Amino acid sequence: MISRISAAFAIAAPLLVAGCDEPNRYVPPPPPQVAVANPLSIKVIGYLEETGTLAAVNSVDLVARIPGFVTAIHYKDGSLVKKGTLLFEIEPEPYKVKWEQAKAAEDGARAVLAQAEAEFLRRDDLLKRQVGTQADYDKALAQRDSDKANLEQAQANTELAKINYDYTQVKAPFDGVVTARLVSVGEYVGANNTPTKLATIVQVDPIWVNFNVSEQEVQRIRAERAKMGDTSNDVSNIPVEIGTQTDSGFPHKGHLDYAAPEVAAGTGTLAVRGILNNPTAALLPGYFVRVRVPGPGQERLLVPDVAIGADQGGRYVLVLNADNVVEQRPITAGQHVGPLRVILEGLKPDDRVVVDGLLRAIPGQKVEPKPQTLTAPKQS
Repeated sequence: MISRISAAFAIAAPLLVAGCDEPNRYVPPPPPQVAVANPLSIKVIGYLEETGTLAAVNSVDLVARIPGFVTAIHYKDGSLVKKGTLLFEIEPEPYKVKWEQAKAAEDGARAVLAQAEAEFLRRDDLLKRQVGTQADYDKALAQRDSDKANLEQAQANTELAKINYDYTQVKAPFDGVVTARLVSVGEYVGANNTPTKLATIVQVDPIWVNFNVSEQEVQRIRAERAKMGDTSNDVSNIPVEIGTQTDSGFPHKGHLDYAAPEVAAGTGTLAVRGILNNPTAALLPGYFVRVRVPGPGQERLLVPDVAIGADQGGRYVLVLNADNVVEQRPITAGQHVGPLRVILEGLKPDDRVVVDGLLRAIPGQKVEPKPQTLTAPKQS
């Protein structure tokens, strides 16, 4: 029995020794798969986006320019009125009487002048026929000129009385919304010939939007316009779009109508103003709004916004080199175009950008690319 075990061990021993000579071999896993795509090259409308404030084209305090009692108020607080609408009346009767007195005095002065003119002509004729004296002629001439001056004074008094009478009716100087009245019927206004504020009228259609553009943006915009052959300072052909805090997008359209002739030294910005129609008064002066000014279309490279990362060095994308090894590429990102983002600097059209599986793409490691094609989004 012992001999059989010894024989079996003698046979198995070489096999065990032979088995120990085989090394353990590590088979690495295949490279992780990531989706890659070339940047999409399309013409993109560039936008300048800023924050602005709406302002009234016209805003005027309505005041009492003559003393008197308020006899009537002809509007409802906050109502929209047309130009020329009667808003307040201030005791018109005394001023109408003064106007009529002035007109009567003017008629009397005109009659006196007519008599003085006739007397002067008679004295002139007598002097020419040498039957009148020079003294009588001079006296008639002086009287005629004095009565003429009196008529001119009477005419001025009539005009002044008419103006004061017109001041008894306070009318809307333009279409707009009138604020709540600050006086009541029966209240005495214009005491001591001091103007009394009655209300304020604000024009809301059209409406201005004011915003500031940085010096760098000003230079960029002027350079782009120069490339297109537009070197004029006329900005009225440049559109402007705005959206309120509750709007989706930029639904309100208008155009620029003013750009300051100089950059403010303290802020390094240029004051710019746009004008928009506002027939429904949806926009009110004082609103803070988002402003967008579209520029000329330019060929740009775009990648999905989700493919862009950021660290302390700035924004970057992951690209593959010729050996399918991941590299981190710093970029300068521009505006959003749907789910894509404009890349201003850092990419070339033939770069392969990792657009999916970013967690598996580690810089310095090899990956297996799965090519994809980006589609152009709709531009609003």
